[in-house]
Amino acid sequence: MTYRQKTGLVIILTLLAFAWLMPLLNQNDPLQLDLLQMLTPPSGNAWLGYDHLGRSMLARLSAALRLSLGLAALCVITAMLMGLLAGIASAWYGGWVDRLFGMLADMCLALPGLLLVLLLAAIAPDAPLMLWLGLSLVLWVEFFRVTRATLRPVVMSPAVQSSSLLGFSIVYLFRRHLWPALSPLLLTLTVYAFSNAIMAVSALGFISVGVRPPTPELGLMMTELFPYAWEAPWLLLQPVVVLFILLVGLNLLVNKERKWQAS
Repeated sequence: MTYRQKTGLVIILTLLAFAWLMPLLNQNDPLQLDLLQMLTPPSGNAWLGYDHLGRSMLARLSAALRLSLGLAALCVITAMLMGLLAGIASAWYGGWVDRLFGMLADMCLALPGLLLVLLLAAIAPDAPLMLWLGLSLVLWVEFFRVTRATLRPVVMSPAVQSSSLLGFSIVYLFRRHLWPALSPLLLTLTVYAFSNAIMAVSALGFISVGVRPPTPELGLMMTELFPYAWEAPWLLLQPVVVLFILLVGLNLLVNKERKWQAS
């Protein structure tokens, strides 16, 4: 692991600790209002201050980070499972199976990713379920295409063909031949999909899609705090900085794989 990757890992672990351990140290409710504390700057009693409705920014940032990370992780896991299964099936069987999944992937790519999510979210504007479904449908295509392209020559190799003729199970073939060829790419694909999911959740939250007030979410917090950018700029900067640091950490984590792919 390179120094840059270690730095990215430390950043991600720090943000995870902030998201899940801060509620144990700070008992403030992210939804509790205190109008006497409106736009209070950071102090010893309130490390990050209070927003325009007197809600603790420390508690809200922690809750927003948990929501963004949890929703992004759920979308990426779903997309990865869909893409891996479809890619393996396409590479293994070929023929109409390959054409079917290829057609489904092209259909998902026919519309821009965020537009597809917006169309699904229009069915149930207040349901995060549609946000999860839409982002999963956008993200699975990359997993599918890379898996199919990587495994197709492996499946046609003499080693796999011989093992198949000898009666070895698909589980053994996957563990012995397919997985070693695919695993080096999964970290890069997963982290980039996670970055895209985080950005998409924040962008959609910025326009109040999927997540609605008063639920704390990074993009939604930016929208709520934007009118107070001149009066209390430290409030708007907080979700922006957290999102920026998160994305930097994710990109540093896969720096080595990026160089390997570029070469």
